[in-house]
Amino acid sequence: MSRVLMVAAPRSGSGKTTVTLALLSAFRRRGLSVRALKTGPDYIDPAFHQEASGVPCANLDSWAMSGPALESRLARAGEGVDLVIVESSMGLFDGLALPDGQRGAASDIAAHFAMPVLLVLDTSGQGQSVGAVAQGLSQWDETVTVAGVILNNIASDRHEKLCRAALREPLCGVFRRDRSIVLPERHLGLVQARERGDLAGFFDSLASKAEAELDLDAIFALSRPIAATGVKGASLVNPPGQRIALADDAAFSFLYAHLAEEWREAGAEILPFSPLRNEGPDESADCCWLPGGYPELHAAALASASRFRDGMRHFALTRPIHGECGGFMVLGAGLEDSTGTDHEMLGLLSHETSFAKRKMALGYRQATLLRHSILGAEGARLRGHEFHYARVTDPGSDAAFARLQDGEGHDLGVAGGQRGLVSGTFFHVLSRWA
Repeated sequence: MSRVLMVAAPRSGSGKTTVTLALLSAFRRRGLSVRALKTGPDYIDPAFHQEASGVPCANLDSWAMSGPALESRLARAGEGVDLVIVESSMGLFDGLALPDGQRGAASDIAAHFAMPVLLVLDTSGQGQSVGAVAQGLSQWDETVTVAGVILNNIASDRHEKLCRAALREPLCGVFRRDRSIVLPERHLGLVQARERGDLAGFFDSLASKAEAELDLDAIFALSRPIAATGVKGASLVNPPGQRIALADDAAFSFLYAHLAEEWREAGAEILPFSPLRNEGPDESADCCWLPGGYPELHAAALASASRFRDGMRHFALTRPIHGECGGFMVLGAGLEDSTGTDHEMLGLLSHETSFAKRKMALGYRQATLLRHSILGAEGARLRGHEFHYARVTDPGSDAAFARLQDGEGHDLGVAGGQRGLVSGTFFHVLSRWA
């Protein structure tokens, strides 16, 4: 029977992703089949998890997904593997100011599934205080079980001795400070897995570090059998078409694994193409999807990709196209990069965006569709999130795509654009909502 364990921390930047990758790599080296999941809306860390485990990493989100959907997602993840490691987003108890179980917090997931938590504590700049932090998290919520602790960024033997002496929770190892394993970041998070050419060696180093510094037997013993059940076939988001042309490269990579998995299970075929290689959508496709990514870093290349531009404009005459976040930016008339240089985009929608005039947007979103699109009928409700620094500098003249609310139900007005068969928005969809 497959088992499950959550890796969590008091805050972002504690080393959860590095520890999760180390555990996936070390257990896989031992001959175990492993899979990762990520709580909350995250599409960058899961790409690393997929590379480390060899299988796609989906998401669990207690705000965007109902209880049955969460059960189904975990049950699917456990099929055919020995161990599922769930990495927490942010801090263990961080989420919306809503009732427990619906906050989008990792603690919601841990409590719902009685999932044991392996706590990663960044010991930088601390000594015995790590004991108080661990004890506080352990006792904060009786429905959440902190089963063990890993001390990260230990600087010396003396530092380790001080931290060890203060812990009351079981210690499963210490990760010594090692600048060679720091994951590089940019404005939306880690530099993408597909942009690193050294992942195999990186994971091998992490596995060796985990074997040397962590008690892998004790960590595996903390895990519990997965009790979740779920039935395939109930997609969180229906396939937008039977044959889906999907932009897929370094500029367009933020597609949630659970969407692709469920679309395929529903019988849809995904036909990837690369705008950065100047490719257009497959002519046999009946719809096209431009996911988010980093078009702001590749604006010049996209602007000069004539076959991509012509193919998209021809496609839009007869078949629907939808763009999320970065895809929405590219569907517009123009994009200003970080240097202030303007680049012509596809012009299938009339808005313009800028990465030079930055304004961060971050948070859960509920979208109510204002008219029919490939995401659903007029009035359909979807749940997801926004996370971007680019902003709309000219809204253009297209009809609005959806009305948005934040995670706590506050109205945010209308957003996105829709013209003919083309639609787009900064909103990333995670699920449909009844």
